[in-house]
Amino acid sequence: MMNKTAIKNFAVWARNKLIADISYKAGLMGISEDGIKSALPQSTKDTKFYDIGTKEPYAVSGEAVRQRGRLTDLINQKAGSSDYKTAYRSVIEEVAYTWFNRLIAIRFMEVNDYLPSHIRALSSESGTKLEPDLVTTPFDGELELSDYEQAEIIRMKNENLVDDLFRMLFVKQCNALNSVLPKLFEKTADFTELLLNVSVTDQDGVVYHLVHDIPENDFNISKIGEDGKPTGQVEIIGWLYQYYNTEQNELVYDGTYSKNKIQKELLPAATTIYTPDWAVRYMVENSLGRLWLEGHPNADLKAGWKYYLDEAEQEADVQAQLDKIREEYKKLKPEDIKVIDPCMGSGHILVYVFDVLMQIYESAGYTQREAAKSILENNVYGLDIDDRAFQLAYFAVMMKARQYNRQILNGKTTCHLYAIQESNTVNRLQLKYFGSGLNDLERNDAMNQITGLLDTFTDAKEYGSILDVDTCNWDLLCRFTAKTNDNGQMSMDSIGLKYTKEQLKLLIEIGQVMAQKYNVVVTNPPYLGSSRFSSKLDVYVKDNYAEEKADLCMVMLKRSMHGYSLKNGFISFITTSSWMFLSSFEKIRNYMLSNFCIDSLVDFGTELFDGKVGHNPIAAWVNRNNLMDYRMTAIRLVDYCYSRRDEKEPEFFKNSNRYAAEQDNFSKIPGSPIAYWVSENMFKTFYYPKISEFASTNNGFTTGDNNLFLRLWFEVQFRKIDCNNPSVEALRQNPAKWFPYNKGGDFRKWYGNNEYVINWGNDGAEVKAYGHLVPRSMKYMFHESVTWNKITSGTTAFRYKRTGTMFDVGGLSMFSYKSENLIYLLALCNSVYTKKCLEIISPTLNCETGHVSSIPVIQNALMEEQIVSLTKKNIVISSADWDSFETSWDFTRHPLVHGVFRLSLENALAEKYIEANYMEWEKECADRFNTLKANEEKLNRIFIDLYGLQDELTPEVEDKNVTVRKADLGRDIRSLLSYAVGCMFGRYSLDRSGLAFAGDDFDKVYWKYKGQAALDEHGEPIGGGYAGISFAKYHYPKFKDSDDWEKATPLTFEPDVDNVLPITDEEYFEDDIVGLFCAWLKKVYGADTLEENLDFIAKALGNKGNTSREVIRNYFLNDFFKDHCKTYSVTGSGKRPIYWLFDSGKQNGFKALIYMHRYDENTIGNLRIDYLHRMERVYDSEIARMQDIIDNGSAAREVTAATKRKEKLQKQIKECKEYDEKIAHLALARIKIDLDDGVKVNYEKVQTGTDGKKYTVLAKI
Repeated sequence: MMNKTAIKNFAVWARNKLIADISYKAGLMGISEDGIKSALPQSTKDTKFYDIGTKEPYAVSGEAVRQRGRLTDLINQKAGSSDYKTAYRSVIEEVAYTWFNRLIAIRFMEVNDYLPSHIRALSSESGTKLEPDLVTTPFDGELELSDYEQAEIIRMKNENLVDDLFRMLFVKQCNALNSVLPKLFEKTADFTELLLNVSVTDQDGVVYHLVHDIPENDFNISKIGEDGKPTGQVEIIGWLYQYYNTEQNELVYDGTYSKNKIQKELLPAATTIYTPDWAVRYMVENSLGRLWLEGHPNADLKAGWKYYLDEAEQEADVQAQLDKIREEYKKLKPEDIKVIDPCMGSGHILVYVFDVLMQIYESAGYTQREAAKSILENNVYGLDIDDRAFQLAYFAVMMKARQYNRQILNGKTTCHLYAIQESNTVNRLQLKYFGSGLNDLERNDAMNQITGLLDTFTDAKEYGSILDVDTCNWDLLCRFTAKTNDNGQMSMDSIGLKYTKEQLKLLIEIGQVMAQKYNVVVTNPPYLGSSRFSSKLDVYVKDNYAEEKADLCMVMLKRSMHGYSLKNGFISFITTSSWMFLSSFEKIRNYMLSNFCIDSLVDFGTELFDGKVGHNPIAAWVNRNNLMDYRMTAIRLVDYCYSRRDEKEPEFFKNSNRYAAEQDNFSKIPGSPIAYWVSENMFKTFYYPKISEFASTNNGFTTGDNNLFLRLWFEVQFRKIDCNNPSVEALRQNPAKWFPYNKGGDFRKWYGNNEYVINWGNDGAEVKAYGHLVPRSMKYMFHESVTWNKITSGTTAFRYKRTGTMFDVGGLSMFSYKSENLIYLLALCNSVYTKKCLEIISPTLNCETGHVSSIPVIQNALMEEQIVSLTKKNIVISSADWDSFETSWDFTRHPLVHGVFRLSLENALAEKYIEANYMEWEKECADRFNTLKANEEKLNRIFIDLYGLQDELTPEVEDKNVTVRKADLGRDIRSLLSYAVGCMFGRYSLDRSGLAFAGDDFDKVYWKYKGQAALDEHGEPIGGGYAGISFAKYHYPKFKDSDDWEKATPLTFEPDVDNVLPITDEEYFEDDIVGLFCAWLKKVYGADTLEENLDFIAKALGNKGNTSREVIRNYFLNDFFKDHCKTYSVTGSGKRPIYWLFDSGKQNGFKALIYMHRYDENTIGNLRIDYLHRMERVYDSEIARMQDIIDNGSAAREVTAATKRKEKLQKQIKECKEYDEKIAHLALARIKIDLDDGVKVNYEKVQTGTDGKKYTVLAKI
């Protein structure tokens, strides 16, 4: 096998090396990316001097002066249509790949002994010396050398100028090869020769690496390996081409240009994909091979074509049609067959076409020598937009011919491979000189046709082989360009006439290839979505291929079917498989199914190709240019991806992956997807009415800026949210600002993903004023619905939404025409039947409204009641699961607390243990999970029976697709701690279900009390109470749910007074978070079980520590905030913590939590004075105490521990003082926040001083 790693590494490196070396050489002559320098005044006609920043100017003499002039002319010409820098880079790139192509071509030829002189030009046959054989024996190379050149060779040999001699001989070798391979080895007496800067002695040079990095056997097609196959292949040329383009391809897809429109200079790199050999063999054997075998049955040929697929059994009338076509095929002779690859790239497909044609010729009695010449002249045609790809394709095909015919490299054999050229630079004023020898009528006709042809090829590099070329009188045009009537007189407007003649002849040849039709079209077209078309390509495609404009590959398919293919011919393509299913390709599917047969198809799935494009699902297929009720053969390999990608090829041959499908069936399914694997019974279900007859499926609106108008519900004041608004009309009297907004979410069935709210206050005034609203489906907003995600992870999950929700373009929704049908439709959509339907209608990651509306519906009155009953139970189960976690706005109380409070605080002893509550919760979760799974499987059985698919589908539901959560000890204990912190902050209360406080005035929810008196909102005592106890601290012992203090509800656990919870490595504060947590546990579960509960929690957390309290403390210090950020986040929106962690740094010098909804302008100042400064005093005191132990301690261990402790304390106080300097700016700023701005904005705002500088005082999120 070829060493593709070595090939890739070399090609990628060589491109950069050549560009660097060529750029350096250009720079010596005053040509760089920054501009072109003028010659210095001391220059003469024959010698030009350029200031390049060195002590002495650089001199260019003789022929090099003219060559430099051509180089600068070309750069300036290209700059006229772009800019100088782009033009410079383009020319340097062109020179680099020109020499790259020649280097690898000569390497291939010398290894296989194809050079006319049989003298190696890059290496030594003996392998014992660095110097190439041509340098060692230059006069044996059969090169035409002038007397001067011979003298120069002798001089350089004598002076040991090996590299200079090599460059001279290498250029001469390339020029000599012009006579045998003129389309690759053009005469180099131009700027490309001037810029050649390669060495054979430099071990960091391109030549050395080419010879030494890639095993010689990879080039050698005559050497047979242990597997009985040649060690080398012509295909190495294609691999080198693909890898040479690697960095540009990555630039286009991942780098600077990943979002840009692709200009013509980058189009080849954007669309370079090397087709795997076995996929090529399938394509060629089942198009070209089938064409021949259907007229000339041959068991030996067929046996040798490993990937040839036997035809499926056909109906009698179809077989009769095929027999008639095959009678015509019998008349075909090998030389009659015309095959084209209109996007040939480096020629991989055409190389195998050549092999198959050779076998066809030999079966017909031709010698290999005769066949090789005839194949080149009569059979093989190729086009590409890229000059460098064309050069390598031409070389690869010629090398394949040379393999069979030693005399083929004579420069006289025609080869119909071309790089498409533009007519932009053709001097049309010189057309008047052409047509000598034609009569006036012929000349006028020819002039009109050549003018039309030139018009067609204007900007042709933008369009490539999708150009539609009119058929011309090609013989007339050839005669038109054959002779000129300039009478040998030179004038200003006849300068360059010879070059114009060459241009016209080439364009005529290309035009003829593009205008004629072919028996076989086989290609891997460019894949490029319309959003990345250049402006010219975009206009051309819209004007000429409006129905195929979504992707360039489909444009190429239409061009091939409509333009390149002969009647009853074959068209074989390989592209992404999205054309088979997506609605954007429905018209091209219908065109194909209405005019062509699909003869066979291989659905490869992903990972067929290497690189980024490998993530796309790929399909190859063969069309027959004839319409009949044909039964196609298909192979399904979509399951063999990623870790199983190497199984694809072996699985190709297994009957278990093969299907026979009638393409007439495809039109029975809405959208006509190419659903070849679908059974007859499944097809029949599509006769039933569709969901569209029972409900409207709708896209939601887009705001224009979700960051501005959407929030996660827990970010804003909860009192500003209305979760129950009934309709758009009701908004006129609704004072709320925020409303539930359905944006899709994670994979979840039945109920849930209630996460977002939208600023739709005053009937969306702010969103509308912004000016980018796309108001789709407004009449359905707030209505009861079934919803699903537009983008799925493979399986679509459908959920019930109560009245009160608006919806987004990502949260697609269904609204039943009759409310009683909605639950039934939800059941149907979550069934295994619908899953199967969607795999057929849209086997991609997108599930659009049109897909869902196309699902067939069977209504059965006998079963409907059971279906609806089971579905309602599923909604209740899923709702209970969703609401068990605090990220639900209907969350009431933590499930491990719920069991205690369900039977009151005087519950049975078992309820006082968290472990017992967890076991009860675990059972509840398991029951919920198992019941939901059983219900889903019951529904599946019902729908399988209704649709008659007992042999097609099974009712079982995998555990991973049951979307309620099982108990998880670690997760559930961590969430218990989160709930406890919520109680500490007053967000939750043990004495009230659900949210207790989520914004607004804390003192309106909780009753402040000081000394012996309750306080009013101004902090004054009420009812004559006495609050003057010296230094008494206020606290919150009751809810303020009554105007009468005596009647207000007392609190089991009081919230923290100042909204600051310090987290320290020792207990230094009265409101130390671990101390408060222990107090909370006592209130919930009782003091007598505290230690057992702490032990259970510590074990579940698994953090480090010698005691349970130490483990819990370490959890709060190191992991609580991380877990909080994970909990309060949504995929696609990032982390949105509502508890903010003030964090001094890695030494844990100071940490404290605050609750965002209780934050005010005094919070940071209070935190600094009451906590940070106090912490600093504690550290000072502790350092002094440690020093005392160090000075006076008698035990060595005690002194060592004190020393270590002191060092840590010193680091912590240093960190605190540095932190204090930052936080002081923010405390003095007294920053206010607006909860409506959300976490992201406010998190930055509170860390920004009045000077506009960012002071990082909060933990990074």
